[in-house]
Amino acid sequence: MKRIEQKGSEGAHLRIGEDQTLLCQGIWTLPHLAEVERIVDKVVWPVGRQLTCDGAGITVMDTAGAVLLRRTVTRLEQQGRRVLVQGLRTEVREIFDMVTSNWPKATPAALTRPSSMAQLNQLVEDRIQHVVQALAFLGESAVALVRSLKAPARIRWRALFRCLELDGFNALPITGLLTFLIGVVIAYQGAEQLRKFGTNIFIVDLVGISLLREIAPLIVAIVIAGRSGSAYAAEIGTMKVTEELDAVRALGIWPMDLLVLPRTIALVIALPLLTVYADVLGVFGGMLIASGQLNVSFAEFVARFEEAVALRHFLIGIGKAPFFAMIIALVGCYQGFQIRGGVEDVGRHTTISVVQSIFLVIIFDAICSILLNWWAL
Repeated sequence: MKRIEQKGSEGAHLRIGEDQTLLCQGIWTLPHLAEVERIVDKVVWPVGRQLTCDGAGITVMDTAGAVLLRRTVTRLEQQGRRVLVQGLRTEVREIFDMVTSNWPKATPAALTRPSSMAQLNQLVEDRIQHVVQALAFLGESAVALVRSLKAPARIRWRALFRCLELDGFNALPITGLLTFLIGVVIAYQGAEQLRKFGTNIFIVDLVGISLLREIAPLIVAIVIAGRSGSAYAAEIGTMKVTEELDAVRALGIWPMDLLVLPRTIALVIALPLLTVYADVLGVFGGMLIASGQLNVSFAEFVARFEEAVALRHFLIGIGKAPFFAMIIALVGCYQGFQIRGGVEDVGRHTTISVVQSIFLVIIFDAICSILLNWWAL
């Protein structure tokens, strides 16, 4: 903290002189400012459009004292008064001028508290700006995809196959385990109810339709959103923080071609395959419980499965997977490009990417369910 010292009276004081001048006196340093702040809060200011602040009595000042004086002057100016600060010693004037020059960017939020309506307007404006930026990013991604389809040589095949390995093949254990357990849970809970009515064979309908049509695609999408979508945001965000993206642009490489397209295309390919894999393991988990709890053999299960579970349920589940993949990849990449600060900003946007991806996936799935119900599918 910068400080100018000069011998003088002890303590700091502020009072209104006989000529309605604001007199500042004493040692205006951090340990002596508590009393002045209490005076500022209680003082009755002179009536008038112009007020003179005489700082000739200030013997010692540091930046804390300059901030208090600047804040007092600003408060008076906001009330419609014109305040003239005069009489400051040369060394004190230097500190005051330094604080004054940095005041707009140092304390913009502390001067006035916006009203509730202003805060609401700002919130709405921020949300609209985010939506516009997201739509612009979606448009850039579509343009990049069209350009790549017209000229496949533009596609970064090595990066694409690398993403297929990381986000597809390496995700097989966790997705398989989860959907297997989900199939076990669905069959076990259903068995308790079906046994009461002697309708054991309908466990096939319950497991087959629910897993193939809804649960397996949704579980896989949620797992990939937490596993891969967050990685996309963190990787791109880290590249932005370390200025690697600037280096990529300096080399004449469009970040969309290098970072977004390979991840999106790879996930669009991998997610339907993971969904098929999850369907198989989920149904297998249901078969085990049906055999152990309801005495429905594997042969009976398969025979009933072919009869009760229509192909359209499988196709509907697989058909939703590419759209889930696009949502996850684009949201993850978009949040990565939105990172502006340091490590904390990377973590925050990584979390946002996971939450938004899962939210949008569930919203899309709900819309699909409503539309398919209207169309009697």
